[in-house]
Amino acid sequence: MYLLDTDILIITKRGKYGIQKRINHAGLSNCVISEISLAELYVGAFKNANFRTFEMVKVLEDTFTIVPITSALKEFGKIKAHLEQTGQVLDKMDIFIAATALANDYTLVTHNTKHFSRIMGLKLEDWIEE
Repeated sequence: MYLLDTDILIITKRGKYGIQKRINHAGLSNCVISEISLAELYVGAFKNANFRTFEMVKVLEDTFTIVPITSALKEFGKIKAHLEQTGQVLDKMDIFIAATALANDYTLVTHNTKHFSRIMGLKLEDWIEE
């Protein structure tokens, strides 16, 4: 199973880099998104105040299974504490997305692999075709 990061979802809707082909190959039912990514997409939609952006978010919401973060709360605490203890900084939203992937044994699909590689045990893939 694949958890699609927010950056991948944005790129998917732009029709670039072969992401849709990779989703089709993996199978739509094997690709999910976090509630956190959905929230981040809505932030972007409200910033743009653009009807097309809201439509895009709604299409993604209707297309993919949305994974709740409840099962990832303990994992979030573990990751956040570890990062703080080692002097590393990572956005809380990204920690929630990573924690969701870990708690559910998903592979996180992101173009920010360097960014997320600081999280131990997190399986990462980058589906961007340059």
